[in-house]
Amino acid sequence: MNIRRWARAVRWYLRELTGEAEYDRHCDRHRRHHPLAPVPTRREYEVQRTLHRESHPQSRCC
Repeated sequence: MNIRRWARAVRWYLRELTGEAEYDRHCDRHRRHHPLAPVPTRREYEVQRTLHRESHPQSRCC
């Protein structure tokens, strides 16, 4: 059973690290708020996210 817990933790970490979980959360939120609109593909989502980050820069301390 510890192996399953370890494997789940590694899977969760890798999904968070690669951004896969963020895309899944976005799709869930999109389906809730816009049920009739098509869900953007992963590529469309990445383009939208990049454009948003470029047009809304955040200051960083380092």
